[in-house]
Amino acid sequence: MGYDRSRFEILSPAGNPDKLRAAVAYGADAVYLSGQSYGLRAFSDNFNEEEMRSGIAYAHEHGVKCYVTLNVMPTEEDLTGLEHAVKFVGLESGADAVLVSDPGVFTMVRTLCPDLEIHISTQASVTNSAACNFWAAQGAKRIVLAREVSLEQIRKIRAAIPSDVELECFIHGAMCVSYSGRCLLSNYFTGRRSNGGACAQPCRWGYYVVEEKRPDKPLPVEEDKRGTYIFGSRDICMIDHVPELLEAGINSFKIEGRIKGAYYAAAVTKVYREAVDLCCSDPENYKVDPRWKEILDKVVHRDYDTGFFFDAPCDDAKIDPDKSYNKPAFVVGVTTGFDKNTGCNIVTQKNKLFKGDTLNVLMPEGYMAPVVVSELYDEEMNPVNDCPHPEMKFYMKAVSSEDGSVVELPPMTFISRDGDKDFGIPAPN
Repeated sequence: MGYDRSRFEILSPAGNPDKLRAAVAYGADAVYLSGQSYGLRAFSDNFNEEEMRSGIAYAHEHGVKCYVTLNVMPTEEDLTGLEHAVKFVGLESGADAVLVSDPGVFTMVRTLCPDLEIHISTQASVTNSAACNFWAAQGAKRIVLAREVSLEQIRKIRAAIPSDVELECFIHGAMCVSYSGRCLLSNYFTGRRSNGGACAQPCRWGYYVVEEKRPDKPLPVEEDKRGTYIFGSRDICMIDHVPELLEAGINSFKIEGRIKGAYYAAAVTKVYREAVDLCCSDPENYKVDPRWKEILDKVVHRDYDTGFFFDAPCDDAKIDPDKSYNKPAFVVGVTTGFDKNTGCNIVTQKNKLFKGDTLNVLMPEGYMAPVVVSELYDEEMNPVNDCPHPEMKFYMKAVSSEDGSVVELPPMTFISRDGDKDFGIPAPN
């Protein structure tokens, strides 16, 4: 017996308007985004007020909900301007819900925008049913559980709270070295306040141990060719465990990554959308499609893990000290259309590519074998051998790597090249 698909939501990150459109195109049921302040991602592009209005309207036109983050832990100084932000989100932007973590912000939202749905952010560190019931009694509709909650604990929480209180969990993406993201390293090293949204991510830096009487002789704790990363957490990846997530009673499958690119949002959204759809239709015979793991392995990520769904932090801290990010591929372009007169795909450049390149294809629907760039033209249809200029428009004739047939790629298709561009990728022979 299957599940009612309408009970479950794929919630994707939208760090800017481009990422929002990518998430919508690749199957998100909802996206979460932030204004220029109070949203805990100060270094994402985020949305100004006009962008937020138009972005939410665009999402709604495609049947996608939008949740706006106001989950900062505010200082007294942060309260200046907060009332305006709350009123804009709740009364003008068209947002479907707001995420908060601070009781004062919660009260302000309830007072100024009593009809606005409120979700309790993971920053509030909700780890039990009593806390869920507390927030529900205040008027919260949904609880984003702390990342430290296990799957077995989620089952017990679900059984002990009202059925109309929704549960949301992070099921893919980066973890933080600190409990529920409450880190002080950034504050200490740089003065950037983590709980104000300005984390400098020092957990991703390399570190040495220094003996206090020998400060000129630092020792690496444990090192590979790229450095020592004693605080870096592995990334969550729960693609193998979608049936357990559904069975546990999670309503919203949240993908981390507002700071990551549009390609990441598109790829991970596509995978989990297809996985949840398949599992809802036939949970007993759910099987991971190998193509899903191929896609997830192509995005920038740290080594994957199941987070704390099956392991307590005291048993496995999920630290990955051996390497920084895996960068197995990089996007070279995004399609915007197809010119039937020339048989060329119209593409916006994201990284340099060459005539003769073999490129991976990520489409909103379906799958395609890698394509080979057989012809390249600039915007004036002059033949070129490469496309070196950022955001340049170009025309590309692509042929299938399997049978050599000319390929028409749908709009919003990401084309990528294998390899880490930071280490230099040679042109094809």
